[in-house]
Amino acid sequence: MVDNDKPVGEIDRRTYLGGIAAGAAAGIAGCTGGSEDGGFEVLHGWTGGDGADAINTLTDAFEEEHPDIDATFEPVGGDGNVELNTAILQRLTNENPMSSFANWPGNNLKRYEGVLMDLEEDVWEAEGLKENIQDRAVELCTFNGKMPAVPIGSHRMNNLFYNTAAFDEAGIDAESLGSMSALLDALETIDQETDYVPFAHGMRSAFLGLQTWVQILSSQSGVDAYMDFIEGNGDRGAIIDALETLQEIQENYINGDASSIGYTQAAQKLIADEAACIHGGNWQYGMYRADDEFNYGEEWDWIPFPGTEGVYFYHLDAFVTPGDNPSPDETVEWQKFVGTKEAQIEFNNLKGSVPLRTDIDSGELTDFLAMTYEELLDSEQYPPTLAHGLAVEPQQQNDCEGAIGDHFMGPYDAEAAADTLLDAVSQ
Repeated sequence: MVDNDKPVGEIDRRTYLGGIAAGAAAGIAGCTGGSEDGGFEVLHGWTGGDGADAINTLTDAFEEEHPDIDATFEPVGGDGNVELNTAILQRLTNENPMSSFANWPGNNLKRYEGVLMDLEEDVWEAEGLKENIQDRAVELCTFNGKMPAVPIGSHRMNNLFYNTAAFDEAGIDAESLGSMSALLDALETIDQETDYVPFAHGMRSAFLGLQTWVQILSSQSGVDAYMDFIEGNGDRGAIIDALETLQEIQENYINGDASSIGYTQAAQKLIADEAACIHGGNWQYGMYRADDEFNYGEEWDWIPFPGTEGVYFYHLDAFVTPGDNPSPDETVEWQKFVGTKEAQIEFNNLKGSVPLRTDIDSGELTDFLAMTYEELLDSEQYPPTLAHGLAVEPQQQNDCEGAIGDHFMGPYDAEAAADTLLDAVSQ
């Protein structure tokens, strides 16, 4: 059922990311033609590698199950959904909505306030999804009393992936790294004793530094310090300490081309035997599993980011439905499919994420994902990701990224960055 409470043409642009410039929207090519003929069209941001394989497998399965639906699936950009969000904004403000689009739910849905379709009756209740989707995902897919999204997969954010040969050469036992100080000592040892880059890192997008800072803050000061921060009650001293640790890593232990690359290129440095470790969501696994010569438990392994054991830093991908939908019946069928066991298993096995359904047989997942799935269900804490739309509203997230981009990609100003971060979440 379609339930709009504000016409598309009256969207308040202030609910969108403040950093999206009009020129960026004009520069998007190949994704703005739209569905003016009323066709079924889905936009997503998975343009290459593990993401492309996962979405192609998902859409192929949908088209096989629904051969009567003439479907278009359009990839748009990358780098943390920036280009995708720009394309969506342009389409919605032009009153030319797509049928569905991939996005993060939770606070991220604030940017689409008033222009979303309610799927509660036709999808969630009709398919019994509330009984079979993890409770926190159900909550995050609920917005303003409606349910405009269906989750497809979750990434755990607090991972440290490492090249086993690098750690062996440096004589480092990964399991012994239980604190941030222990990790810093390990990075120094790798730097002095091997030719490996100690910490692979990308700085082309500010969200990469932001998500690493979150893990450092949680490691040094505890998850409660992070939760206090996103709730607007952050400890300035703890925030500065975490920023200074990030600065120490970025000034001493990362690859020389960090400023010009993103996480995909940074993660490849482990496969190329150039770097020792990297922080990131377990989408890295989706990349590593595609290389037959870089195997889990052999050439690479992982530990929780030191100091965050027992924690599942929560990330969520979903498909969202705009109102004034050009193909409501087909869109409902798509959203139903997204919530099925088949879709969740097929997509996540390739993407490196895990299903949100709680009735999945973990034996149908790869070994690494089966382990991650059990941790999704049984971890002690589930703090929401800051850099991927769950923890704060879009403008606040944009301002947090600005704190890193403006003050922490060289030169470094920990105090200015801390003040900007605190101002961002106190709005």
